[in-house]
Amino acid sequence: MTTSSPAPGPPLPVEPAVTPAVTRAAATLQRTPRPSSSAIAQTLAQAFLASPQWTKAELVAAGAHVLGARRRWLGPLAAQVVRGYPRPPLDAPRELAAMIASCDSFLEAVAKAALEAVAKAAQQRKPILIANYVLAPSVARDNRHAGVPQIGTLGELAERLKLSGGELEWFADPKHWNRTAVRKLQHYRYEWRSRPGRLPRLLEIPAPRLRALQRTVLRELLYPLELHDAAHGFVPGRSAVTGAAHHTGRDVVLNLDLVTFFAKVTAGRVYGTLRQAGYTEAVSHRLVGIATHVVPPRVLAQMPSGGDPNQRFALRQSLSVPHLPQGAPTSPTLANLSLRRLDSRLAGLAEKFDGGYTRYADDLAFSGGQDLAQHADAFLRAATLIIEDQEHSVNQQKTRVRQSGVRQMVTSVVVNERTNVPRPDFDRLKAIIHNCRMHGPQSQNREAHSDFRAHLLGRISWVAVLNPARGAKLLEDFHRIQW
Repeated sequence: MTTSSPAPGPPLPVEPAVTPAVTRAAATLQRTPRPSSSAIAQTLAQAFLASPQWTKAELVAAGAHVLGARRRWLGPLAAQVVRGYPRPPLDAPRELAAMIASCDSFLEAVAKAALEAVAKAAQQRKPILIANYVLAPSVARDNRHAGVPQIGTLGELAERLKLSGGELEWFADPKHWNRTAVRKLQHYRYEWRSRPGRLPRLLEIPAPRLRALQRTVLRELLYPLELHDAAHGFVPGRSAVTGAAHHTGRDVVLNLDLVTFFAKVTAGRVYGTLRQAGYTEAVSHRLVGIATHVVPPRVLAQMPSGGDPNQRFALRQSLSVPHLPQGAPTSPTLANLSLRRLDSRLAGLAEKFDGGYTRYADDLAFSGGQDLAQHADAFLRAATLIIEDQEHSVNQQKTRVRQSGVRQMVTSVVVNERTNVPRPDFDRLKAIIHNCRMHGPQSQNREAHSDFRAHLLGRISWVAVLNPARGAKLLEDFHRIQW
């Protein structure tokens, strides 16, 4: 038996659906993407920097314009920003954004806005949205008294370096893409140098165009920056001789050596150095990209033997992150600039012992009287702690303490009574010149120098700088050689 369904009757009246406001708000929030807290902080920072006056009232008005409403937390936030920055940090919008993101009032507002995912909260509070964007251009600090060029934007930097915007990005490589590029497109080539019984050394040699660009940066943007008086390496007007001259006639001379000098100078330290010099955040970032480098894994895998496992591991770690490459023209000066705090602390330590301090690249020298001589061990421990606190390490195998009764040397220069060449080096050079006179120059060119005459003249000039009388005697014998 089949059962028939009842005939459909007339449709029942349907009452119009009432959509509560909370549902509409939730639907709107789902359709409207909400910016992240960092994006809001960056937008507020730009708005604050673009405000006509650096006052609480103006900052609140600028924030209200950006957010599309006058939020209660803008007042406490603006007050905290004005207290933290008496003057607008026009050269540091990222720093200001980071400060805003860490303010209690901003963090509380973000936390309350996060409750908007709950429908009930949508009736009580509004999410933080961005209604308008304001872009304030970066402005470099006024450092004309220090001779630092006024470069505020990336466009000005590219113009100063005679590059297009694309070329600036290519050489700066902010995303470190170049390390994975094909070898023909990479900015560097690499040469491992083995050293028997010691840690190998990696030469990172920039390509011709990058090397020329780094020389321009060195000449126009880095040379005007002030160095510590203790730095004598790679500094115009200073040399190994000027550094050694500070230690002549002292009761004791102490020598320390830093391990992996350039590789230990990270991109962060270089960036901090450039920011302290007055360059804007954006300009400093691109200069760091031009001057630092990350070694590809394939090159690290080719490291030759030498050094203990801990040193080898530390070297790999340093080379695998952005660092100063040994071989770039900018590296020595940037290393000197990044070590200004270390130089200041070590110079202060030496003064406490009535001593002196100089540094030639990674070669540190201290000298003093009887006070330093009697407390040499304690002094070395204190100096080592300072060096390690600055994220460098000491090569213990090269640490030396030399009293006045033995030959005291600084950067291969004898400093007992005055700067002088070591006697074995002088005797060896004198014998070579004598044999050249007696047997001809070719008999003494055992290392196959392409220009042996210029090689000898260079060695004689070095002796003359340290000891003019000995240098004049060697030069007189040199002119008797039959070339």
